[in-house]
Amino acid sequence: MRIALLGGTGDIGEGLALRFARDTDHEILIGSRDPEKARDAVAEYEDVLEAIGAESSVKGFVNEMAADRADVVVLSVPPYYVGDTVEAVADVLDEDTVLVTPAVGMQGDDDGLHYHPPSAGSVTELVAKRAPDGVPVVGAFHNLAAGALTDLELELDLDTLVVGDDSDAKGRVIALAEEIEGLRALDVGPLANAAEVESVTPLVINIARYNDDLHDVGVKFD
Repeated sequence: MRIALLGGTGDIGEGLALRFARDTDHEILIGSRDPEKARDAVAEYEDVLEAIGAESSVKGFVNEMAADRADVVVLSVPPYYVGDTVEAVADVLDEDTVLVTPAVGMQGDDDGLHYHPPSAGSVTELVAKRAPDGVPVVGAFHNLAAGALTDLELELDLDTLVVGDDSDAKGRVIALAEEIEGLRALDVGPLANAAEVESVTPLVINIARYNDDLHDVGVKFD
């Protein structure tokens, strides 16, 4: 498959790109509003992967071109850019493209981070409302720390929670996620459950903040 990471120059995009490139045989497309920025990121990722002897295929494009070439499109952009990013690539999405969002709405104060969903109920549901008709939307990778993903020396032992209304699309994302070594994907039901999944993210960040011996906290269910 071809996996496009729109906003793939950011922290979560970098982490997913490195893990997918190292652990799978899929072609990774790094998208950005600035194609030069995408190409610079690709060069950095290739240096990291080459240093550990990983053979991979990573290419950089402007977001629209990356999405047009992809089977799975991951919106690895901040939540306040998600809607605009979907609209920018809407013309190149179709029923065969799975649109994945890991974004979470949060607000911070002196006490920590707090879940702050949009009026749609969750960022995942917002993406579903903004996506073209017939394009399946799946929420995944919300609760993964970018620092844990980018540290390729770190062995993962984490779960990612997956929501979606299209069972086939959700199954594809679950299978794709589990190609990352040490990552287990758990089905949490339809998009209506996305708020509960997303709200875990500020919780794990606050746990890391208030406990000095915990860093890049994730979730694991037994």
